[in-house]
Amino acid sequence: MNIFGIKIGGKKEAAACSPSEAVQKLREVENILEKKQEYLERKIVEEISIAKQQGTKNKRAAIQALKRKKKYEMELRSIDGKLINLESQREALESVGANSTIVESMKLAADALKLAQKKMSIDTVNDIMDEVAEQHELSREISDAISSSFGMNSDVDMDELEKELDDLQQELLDEELLETNLPVVPHESPEKVPSRDDKEMNELLSWAS
Repeated sequence: MNIFGIKIGGKKEAAACSPSEAVQKLREVENILEKKQEYLERKIVEEISIAKQQGTKNKRAAIQALKRKKKYEMELRSIDGKLINLESQREALESVGANSTIVESMKLAADALKLAQKKMSIDTVNDIMDEVAEQHELSREISDAISSSFGMNSDVDMDELEKELDDLQQELLDEELLETNLPVVPHESPEKVPSRDDKEMNELLSWAS
């Protein structure tokens, strides 16, 4: 007998198959047993039908049909148990295969990371970062140069500008002081001082009266 590539009953055993091959063989056996299940279920239905038909006509034939039904049911239960065991074993193998694939993938990733790190040292990283910083500084200087106006500060005398600013501030301060110290202008007109002619006229008017 040869099951899953393993020879049973002989002196030598075949080499063990891989988990994926074992899973495939288990699925094939499960398919065969499931087809046998369908066959037994049909036979049980048939024997029940025969027993019903022969129950009143031929009791012996009806009893025989029920006996065959019992045999099919026992065989069906046996297949159910085998399928449960096969399914459990297949699921375990699938889990092992999945775990193996995960471990292999992690090993490949670790090897790739190790290879990448061999080509990279801390000195190399520092050099790269310094170069990046230098390029950023150069880019900023270029941007500042482009954004500045042409000839804006070339002919400007800073001393002259500061003197002009001082003059403006002094002018503003003088205006504020002038507004603060102005005398109050009276609203009523001052009394008129009588002149010499007015005195003489007044005297004449007094004598005439």
